Amino acid sequence: MDGMNLKMRADDRLVLIGPSGSGKSSLLRVVMGLESIERGQVLMKGQTYIDGEAKRKDRQINPQLQRQVGMVFQHYTLFPHMSVLGNLILSPMRVRGMTKAEATESARHYLSRLGLESKLHAYPSQLSGGQKQRVAIARALMLEPSLMLFDEVTSALDPEMVVEVQNVMMELAQQKMAMLIVTHDMHFARNIATRVVFCANGKIVEEGHPETFFTAPKEARTRDFLAKSFQA
Repeated sequence: MDGMNLKMRADDRLVLIGPSGSGKSSLLRVVMGLESIERGQVLMKGQTYIDGEAKRKDRQINPQLQRQVGMVFQHYTLFPHMSVLGNLILSPMRVRGMTKAEATESARHYLSRLGLESKLHAYPSQLSGGQKQRVAIARALMLEPSLMLFDEVTSALDPEMVVEVQNVMMELAQQKMAMLIVTHDMHFARNIATRVVFCANGKIVEEGHPETFFTAPKEARTRDFLAKSFQA
């Protein structure tokens, strides 16, 4: 990534698109605090969240702000030896100091909201791909994040399961949840985004409102990418 400069409002759904290797997933990993940066800053709510100028890498990230960011990965990352309930209550108990009873009540709430309360005591191996991804979303929501990151969360799913997960994300969008989304699904990007950002070679090529972006892109590189994407 080189010279990426983005701003988000508290209710933005910013969708990142672009070819493989363009820096989209790397940007999400930086915002989650999973990768360090050599220079620059990430600000959240007017405060310095990540500081690339910090002399020590372990001092780059503000841990209080990091707890306000939730991420859902492409391949679920659920703990296979834990039940759905165990997966959901682990972080709230460790990070937020919730009691097991409090965390369990919250887990039931989110699973019910996502149509999965009957799977409370199931293990990941007993779930479909769409169910696993919805559990992963519920797990991220357990920490009540201000910002949710989604990294190609439907790319490993069959079409029916894709709809399941996208419907959940659309419900979050209706609740004005701030989201940073990496996807290769142009139709979904157009429906959920408040703003679309096209990246290539680690740089931002073009960004704009989805209607304008998809109907009248300004850059030739963007037009070429969209033409190939909608043919696929």
